[in-house]
Amino acid sequence: MSADQPAPTRPAAVTVETVEALVRAQMATALGGRRGMVEAGIPGILFTVLWLTTKDLQIALGVSVAAAALALVVRLAQRTTVQYVFNAFFAIAIGWVFVRIAASAGGSESDQALAFFLPGILVSLGYTVVMVTSCVAGWPFVGFMLGSVTGDPTAWHSDRQVVHLCTRLTWLFLLPGAIGVLLQGPVWLLGWSDTIDVDLAVLLLGILRLGLGWPLRIGAWGAMIWLLARDATPIEDDHRHHGLTG
Repeated sequence: MSADQPAPTRPAAVTVETVEALVRAQMATALGGRRGMVEAGIPGILFTVLWLTTKDLQIALGVSVAAAALALVVRLAQRTTVQYVFNAFFAIAIGWVFVRIAASAGGSESDQALAFFLPGILVSLGYTVVMVTSCVAGWPFVGFMLGSVTGDPTAWHSDRQVVHLCTRLTWLFLLPGAIGVLLQGPVWLLGWSDTIDVDLAVLLLGILRLGLGWPLRIGAWGAMIWLLARDATPIEDDHRHHGLTG
């Protein structure tokens, strides 16, 4: 290289210096930030609160759908992504299917409300199994979340620092769901088998979902934010991370 030639510069797409900053930026996109998580969670919270206070299944479902629809209208008006709103619609739709199955089997409104909680428990169980397996296998779930944003599902795995960080994040990410399954699953089974009163089971599930579920999520997210705020691990090789940051 001659003296008058400029030195090579970093690729323009690389704008972060640490693994934590890289993962923080990509996870914000994958989860939709605070707004995306609120949009996905509020309809379920409204259903739980309204069922516990009114005992009217139709009102609880109607208000939940209305809240999701309002968020959808706002997103469309702002011309921003509707992905996170559709997450809420999907959760309500699956719950409604289980409600209709319970109704067709002759179940009371309490039985139908109990059925509404089952998909959430099953989904949490499935996610817990998948995420634990991914960590044990060395391909942590959070890494694939990053890949889904960048368009390259496996580029992140080329660096052991990213894998290590994603593994710790995945354990934190799965913790609320795993605890929820351990606590809510037995309560649901006790209500379904009439070992305890169905209304009591629904009440306990509502308390666990609102009183424990969200504090656990907030705690886990707080721990993830703390972990990602340290900015301590330098990115090893710009070229290998070009697929993640580009």
